[in-house]
Amino acid sequence: MKLPPARFAAALIFALSVASTATVADEELARFEDLARKAASQIVGQVRGELVREMERTGPIRSVIVCKYSAPEIASAISRSTGMRVTRVSLRPRNRALGEADAWEQRVLLDFEKRLSSGEKIEALETVEVVREPAGTFHRYMKAIQVSQPCLACHGTGGEISDGVRAQLAAEYPNDVATGYRVGQLRGAVSVKKRVER
Repeated sequence: MKLPPARFAAALIFALSVASTATVADEELARFEDLARKAASQIVGQVRGELVREMERTGPIRSVIVCKYSAPEIASAISRSTGMRVTRVSLRPRNRALGEADAWEQRVLLDFEKRLSSGEKIEALETVEVVREPAGTFHRYMKAIQVSQPCLACHGTGGEISDGVRAQLAAEYPNDVATGYRVGQLRGAVSVKKRVER
């Protein structure tokens, strides 16, 4: 069936408008992904730097304090400077108030674990998505955090955690579930979130 010229023109304009909107949305998501990746790199680098400095200066016991106070301050400063919510989350958070993964983050973390067990490199584990939530529509990004050798002083198994660190963890985090890790495992992820303005 052939459309009358006026209806054909209207349909064409609508189709072009939809395609143009999709292109703009794709470009916005790509820009967000680039900024989120930079923010993730920034928080990981700054937190790691603080922890390494403290471990070299005073040992792992004081590193627990750095994680408890400095890491949230770093995340907050990066969030303020970027206009995005930047945080670290885990399926086994040490600080449940700050590190508890929401439903979307839990799904992504479980997917990261599956991808890791399938042989994918942990450095490549990231995802970006547009997510519709009750509070609105958001661009969301996550990048995996790997357990490395220095992490084991506070997140390892058995004898890897000294009695002093164990006592400090019990004092600071009485309900801690963030131990028992091995090098190369998924510790959690950096999560970045920004509202989509329409």
